[in-house]
Amino acid sequence: MHQLLFAFGMILLTVIAYFAATQLYKRYSYSFLIPILTATILIIIFLEVLQIPYKSYMIGGQWINSLLGPAIVALAYPLYKQRHFLMNHLFPILGGVLIGAISGMVSVGILAKMFGFSHPLTLSIIPKSLTTPVAIEVARGLGGNVSMTVVGVMIAGIFGAIAAPTIFKYTRVHSHIGRGIALGSASHALGTAKAAEYSELTFSMSSVSMTLCAIIGSFLGPIIVGLFNI
Repeated sequence: MHQLLFAFGMILLTVIAYFAATQLYKRYSYSFLIPILTATILIIIFLEVLQIPYKSYMIGGQWINSLLGPAIVALAYPLYKQRHFLMNHLFPILGGVLIGAISGMVSVGILAKMFGFSHPLTLSIIPKSLTTPVAIEVARGLGGNVSMTVVGVMIAGIFGAIAAPTIFKYTRVHSHIGRGIALGSASHALGTAKAAEYSELTFSMSSVSMTLCAIIGSFLGPIIVGLFNI
């Protein structure tokens, strides 16, 4: 009973933190105040102050974490609504996603060589631009550290969501398709959440880009590792 109450408390903590972060973002719509970042910081501060270990937090957190899969699957709905548009622009979308997936992984290989990253670290962050469930499986298949993969995925997602408005502004990217492909390819689910702020079409493009990147990245990961002799 005690463990059940503790799990409920951690779930409630997460929900309250995210709700507070969302209200803050609605009031002050700065990119660096995106709810996923501010809510995470709030939870970390709470756990540190009360000296609650991460393992204990995950007694309840695992239930929220289990919703990640269904949330990804639910993205099929906006894709279905935009199916005719997708078919009419199939080749530009596929081309953009392919370039995004390749550049996302190749950049890691280049940086790893330049800065002398360790072998396990490089293998762990190769799939940083893929959505978390897929990135974990790709990293595991490559022999990377799953925990480091999750950190890499979070950094890529948060940075992309924060930097996207500025990048779009200075590169003059106004196309819904272009913004959606960029966010979905580089920043997976967090980028897709950001895309929803622009338009439904941008959100749909980001959803399909994230999905295609996950598929392409599953095959591309081993090729990049072999190409850079990692």
